[in-house]
Amino acid sequence: MSPLREGEAILAEWPADKERYWRSHAIMAVLGGALGGVVLLAIGNPTPWVGPVAAVLAMGVRAWYLASEALAGRWRLTTQRLQGPGGRQVSLGQITTVRPFFGDVQVISQAGDKHLMKYLADGAGVAAAIQSAKAGFNP
Repeated sequence: MSPLREGEAILAEWPADKERYWRSHAIMAVLGGALGGVVLLAIGNPTPWVGPVAAVLAMGVRAWYLASEALAGRWRLTTQRLQGPGGRQVSLGQITTVRPFFGDVQVISQAGDKHLMKYLADGAGVAAAIQSAKAGFNP
């Protein structure tokens, strides 16, 4: 993350939540497995159990492989902007929409840039904090 500007202060920081990360992947594995099994049944496959097993294994490998990168993600709300992983940042004055999105938070800027804050422990609380900071922002 870039250093703070003059007169800028940190209001809140949100690291990725490990429990939320693993729960999200478990849900995707169950849904993917059910869909895979249904598709295999629909096409008359004699071994439809392969779909759910493959989906669970695939999501498990994906979760394990991406965990270190995804869990290193951190978002920071300051008195002037929202900063995220990978150099993402948006000025509070440029934010047009902040909304919870399946437990995560979607932030949309005036330029149409969309940022998805993933694996947060309290998505609704984060959205409320960003809205509050935006309401008190004076450029």
